[in-house]
Amino acid sequence: MSARVFTVAIDGPAAAGKGTIARAVAERFGFRHLDTGLLYRAVGARGGDPVVAARTLSPADLARADLRTAAAGQAASRVATIPAVREALTDFQRRFARQEGGAVLDGRDIGTVICPEAEVKLFVTASDEVRARRRWLELGGDEAEVLASLRERDSRDSARAAAPLKPATDAVILDTSAMSVDEAVARAIAEVERRLPAG
Repeated sequence: MSARVFTVAIDGPAAAGKGTIARAVAERFGFRHLDTGLLYRAVGARGGDPVVAARTLSPADLARADLRTAAAGQAASRVATIPAVREALTDFQRRFARQEGGAVLDGRDIGTVICPEAEVKLFVTASDEVRARRRWLELGGDEAEVLASLRERDSRDSARAAAPLKPATDAVILDTSAMSVDEAVARAIAEVERRLPAG
């Protein structure tokens, strides 16, 4: 894909499959991949003043072993409601997205706020129950509590004033509730191939 700028924005709620799809798409086309949720998880996990944390994130912060825990996810959702935190992380994400060679970003506001000019926008979703079971299989614990926590986070992410979770008006909706991983990845790859410039 040489020096061309090409951005794939993949949004959606927790455990819908957007991260898995984003990694597969990036690998298929040789694009760089950024899980933007990790930025917010790292800010939340650092503790202290979240705005200071967002402005001073280091590679070590992004390499923490506890960033995939449910607690880190809840912390990320809380700090993501703070406009100054979002502002501090927005420039980094935009620079990553428009670098030469192509980029895939997954998160909650990539197609609506971070990269409204993205060449491909996907909104990956699934039913609450399917997403809760996936997260429960990943993390364990009580499945009913996982579902309640997931719904609480969805509500907070969708209701926040700054960059709420919602599909871009021109996003392709990909409901993975009844799809295998391979099927979901194939659908996403087909969408990217359809929009890639020839040559």
